[in-house]
Amino acid sequence: MLPKKVVIIGGGPAALTAAIYLRRGGASATILEKEALGGQIADCPKVDNYPACPSISGLELADKMANQAMELGAEIELDEALSLQKEGGLFSVKGNYGTYTADAVIIANGAKHAHLGVPGEDRLSGRGVSYCAVCDGAFFKNQETVVIGDGNSALQYAILLSSLCKKVTVLTLFDRFFGEESLAKTLSSLQNVEVIHNASTTEFLGENKLEKVLYLDKVGSETKEAPCQGAFIAIGQKPDNDRFRPLVELDKGYIVTDETMATLTPGLYAAGDTRVKKIRQVVTADSDGAIAALSALSYLKNQS
Repeated sequence: MLPKKVVIIGGGPAALTAAIYLRRGGASATILEKEALGGQIADCPKVDNYPACPSISGLELADKMANQAMELGAEIELDEALSLQKEGGLFSVKGNYGTYTADAVIIANGAKHAHLGVPGEDRLSGRGVSYCAVCDGAFFKNQETVVIGDGNSALQYAILLSSLCKKVTVLTLFDRFFGEESLAKTLSSLQNVEVIHNASTTEFLGENKLEKVLYLDKVGSETKEAPCQGAFIAIGQKPDNDRFRPLVELDKGYIVTDETMATLTPGLYAAGDTRVKKIRQVVTADSDGAIAALSALSYLKNQS
């Protein structure tokens, strides 16, 4: 008998872990990922709290996961899932380059970088405005940059950029950081980093490339500017799951699941940052992926 087919939408830690468990469980696993494998963890300069890997770059960790999945026989398709349907017990995932049929599906597409939505952001995206310091930081060596955000990503971006840039200005919306204390402590020790709290970014200015960031000083109610050649926005994530309606229930855009990662549609599961959950870390994404895969294997067994 041919192995049951499972399509995994997404290529981050949850997806790769699911693929590993599916292959070891005897099911086929096809990963649909429109960009590079690894998801947002691949953009993380350093991961310090992953078990057995006390200090590893996000890209290296992602590569290890991807290699393990592929060595076990997981298939990779560089495609984007545009829509999802179920008919006659089978799922149909329509992509840009083909349609994929599956006995079960795991949605593990993570979430996208959130945008500020202020003037100049879209126009200057790729011309100084960026959402990934790992990807684009080297372009601003010995220049001045701004990091916007107050969580772990913003802290990590600022620390990374401090080793490359002449000056790094960090703008936080509130009066403190909300990331790990150890990261905030490291940042405070860096001589070329200036932190400005209570700063609400209002506009990105520049003709053909970024020249400065305008922000509102919420304490003094005064608009100020931060001259820079690069600005890195790290204000969180936003899900992209409307295309999976009505097969899933959404809560603020995130997919609702039970503890087995099951959605309201039998045979359809969700794992990682794409689903409703309180903690979004690599290790919890791994856990979700493993649970989703084991649940899918159980579902497939019962359908035989």
